[in-house]
Amino acid sequence: MTYFIAVFILILLCCVFLYNNLISKKNKTEEAYSSIDIMLKKRTDLIPQLVNTVKGAIQHERETLTELTQLREKLLEQHIQLKERFELESQLGMMLGKIQVRAEAYPDLKANQNFLLLQSSLNEVEEQLSAARRAYNAAVNSFNNAIEMFPSNLMGKMMGYSQRTLFTIKEEEKKVPNISFN
Repeated sequence: MTYFIAVFILILLCCVFLYNNLISKKNKTEEAYSSIDIMLKKRTDLIPQLVNTVKGAIQHERETLTELTQLREKLLEQHIQLKERFELESQLGMMLGKIQVRAEAYPDLKANQNFLLLQSSLNEVEEQLSAARRAYNAAVNSFNNAIEMFPSNLMGKMMGYSQRTLFTIKEEEKKVPNISFN
């Protein structure tokens, strides 16, 4: 009889460990996603300042600035799907890079302290965002492994967990951008 009680307690402890481990991994993915949100908020707060600073120096870039503003507004929408959000975020990052490279051709803008400060701030945010994406992918990978591997996959199924989406970029975003100053 004590043998059955010991086996039951061992099984119960294993279930508690698996349950707690999965909860911990799920919370870690949510925390990592929240870190991306924080960096995106910081970046979207900087964009209007950058746009206003750049507007005066490069009037003919209005189309790019308008597109940048529209992307920012889409990212601020509350009911955006995760995959669409990642795509918009990637587009925004590419556009910010293009704006910064184009701005290098304007001596007045390069000498503008506000622009230099904003450019530095955006570079810092982009680095932090990149780190947050890596942390998110690591957390998602750990979570996905846990819900696929035995025996935690059994507990994961009982809890209704499914795989999370990794942050990835499109093939065209991997190419070196072609930037012209003509």
